[in-house]
Formats: sequence, C-alpha cells, structure tokens
Amino acid sequence: RWVLSLECKGSRNFLSALRRAVEVDFKDKDKHKSQGLYLLATGIPDQETHTISAYVAEACRGFDLQLHVCLFSVVKGTDSSRIIAARYASPRETANAFKEIVQAANGRFHWFGEAGIFESDDIAGIISEMEKAKNYSQKCAFLVESLKHRS
Repeated sequence: RWVLSLECKGSRNFLSALRRAVEVDFKDKDKHKSQGLYLLATGIPDQETHTISAYVAEACRGFDLQLHVCLFSVVKGTDSSRIIAARYASPRETANAFKEIVQAANGRFHWFGEAGIFESDDIAGIISEMEKAKNYSQKCAFLVESLKHRS
C-alpha cells in the first residue's frame, strides 16, 4: 500500500542510482549470504549497456548479489506522454540491453506488458524442466515397452 503513495523524483541517472544501491544500501553485504536487487523499468538506461554491465559484474564479484530486471513495455496509444526517455531505443533493443546487464549480474530478466508476458527467465526455466521431465518419461515408457516385449 505504501508504494502507491510514492512519487517519482530525482534524476534519470541509472548508473548513479545503481551505485547508490550497491555501495550505500548494501554496505553490510558481508553479513548476508545472498542479496537481490530488483529493477523495475519502462525504458532503456541512459548510460551505455557495456558500461553498466562492467560495473555490475565488478560490483557483484566477491559476494552473492544478483540484479534482476522486470521490464514493463508501455503499449503505444496509452497515456505515456509523461514518460520522457533520456535516450530512445526500441522495445527489443531495450530488452536486449537489460538482458546483457542481467547476465553480468547472474540475475533474471522478465519482460511483460499489458498484453502479457513477452519473455521470462523463470518461465523459460520451468518450460525447460518440463521438457526434461517429458523426455525422461518418454525414455522410461520406451524402456518399459521394450522389457515387455522381451518377456
């Protein structure tokens, strides 16, 4: 409920905010086994992806910090006139940039919009596990059938 009362303020300096979160808010990072940082975003960061990725990789080294990104794509035609991006990128370019940043931080990437889920590392993981289970089940069924025919 308290989130609804928050207002956007500050700069659009993504790297500065990330540095603050990692260097100030995680100052007791050595006392914790693992920590996660979730970024909720609607557009591309205002710094170059390789710069952010390099910083994230360095910041996450030495302790278990993961950066996860939830990208929400605003559908054209909605009232998004209040959101002014620092630099322009297509939704696919934005997603690719965040995927690169997340990979540097051993995190997870989720991309969704009003139309539903476009991409999610968690869902991809679940689908992969289901495919493995299906393949294992088929192998077991084949083995059972082959044993029946030998008897």
